[in-house]
Amino acid sequence: MFNLLIHSSLKGEVKLEIEADFVIINANELVTLKGSSEKPRIKDEMKNLSIIKNGAVAAKDGKIVAIGETSEVLAKLKKNFEVIDASGKLVTPGLIDPHVHLIFSGFREDELEKMAVEGVTYLEIKSQGGGMPLTLKKTAETSTKDQLEITTQILDKMLICGTTTIEAKSGYEMTYEGEIRQLEIIKILNNTHPIDLISTFCAQGIPPEYESKVDELTDEIVEKWIPEIARRNLAEYADVFCEKGYFNVEQTRRILIAGRKHGMKLRNHCDWLVHSGGTRLVAELGDVVSADHLIFTPMEEVEALKEQGTVIVFLPTSPFCYVGTYADARGIIDRGLPVALATDVSAANLCESMQMMMTLAVLRMKLTSAEALTATTINAAHSINRGHEIGSLEVGKKADIIIFDAPNHRFFPYNYGINLAEKVFKNGKLVAESGRIVK
Repeated sequence: MFNLLIHSSLKGEVKLEIEADFVIINANELVTLKGSSEKPRIKDEMKNLSIIKNGAVAAKDGKIVAIGETSEVLAKLKKNFEVIDASGKLVTPGLIDPHVHLIFSGFREDELEKMAVEGVTYLEIKSQGGGMPLTLKKTAETSTKDQLEITTQILDKMLICGTTTIEAKSGYEMTYEGEIRQLEIIKILNNTHPIDLISTFCAQGIPPEYESKVDELTDEIVEKWIPEIARRNLAEYADVFCEKGYFNVEQTRRILIAGRKHGMKLRNHCDWLVHSGGTRLVAELGDVVSADHLIFTPMEEVEALKEQGTVIVFLPTSPFCYVGTYADARGIIDRGLPVALATDVSAANLCESMQMMMTLAVLRMKLTSAEALTATTINAAHSINRGHEIGSLEVGKKADIIIFDAPNHRFFPYNYGINLAEKVFKNGKLVAESGRIVK
């Protein structure tokens, strides 16, 4: 994990010196979130960021090797390392985005304006030939080469804002060949882009030819798509858009059970547009890692998730742009359920910044700034089963580290609408600085 060199002093004492490639020193707030690698933080734990004042963190070969107050860390390090001064700044773990509809073509900014100005609903736009069916068509018409370029630009924007790991969904072609292509694109990008991509097969849009026969589409997904996706090892998770006008509860159940049968872990879209019963299904299945949205979920159905460890993922842009009604985040946190935040980047609306998610979570969903940061780091890590390697700054974990041009964690809802990420380190390498990708 890291090298310890033993030296004997003149007095015969043994001194341990840690080798480091670089050390970040003098952080005004070094947010460690230590001690939560085994399970996500809940209730008042979410408010405790385990901050070190005048903190320092050192890395070697992509892993964190020392952390503590600056004087303590420097005393442990062998010479010949780069020093990065973070005086007056905020240092945090890399931000984690656990709900991203990554692969698509065609923007729908005109639809968003109609909803905002004219009050046209999401389902009305779909009935008029827009919405997801339009994206299915445009994405299928885009070459793999062009799709790689489009998606790389989105990932670059996420990276410069401090996102270092995302959960990346398919779902914007919804044909056998198209979904395999989308997951193969995710695999390529995971090998070529600094951001780590956790792949998910998402049964999402309904192609026009299947609008009146979703059961038949479900049969095909269960009997053909999922077995082949699993055989090729293209998706870690299975997910379903369990919403009115898309997949109903029984269809969702069949798809998720098929995913489980073929070795995929489970997550689910729940109660975004209306109360669809998706959350109730998550409770019934018992092993769903994340339940996302929960805007119209009755609290008794949320309570049913409490004992099974499902992480609730809130997506603040969805109500901000479409629904107008936010999930009862305060009530869910106070009841002791673990929560995370995500962008919901998609063809429907584009906001690549997890910083903006924290802003909305505080100003519209009544999270404290500390809770919002917990929800974008260690709890988000647990929502993709990565709490043991990312989400906090601890010895042995990946050196995914962000230096923000802000004095403390409360600046996200205060100094918003801009990118505060000054330096972004992924696996111990500087990958973005001052809003630009470092090649």
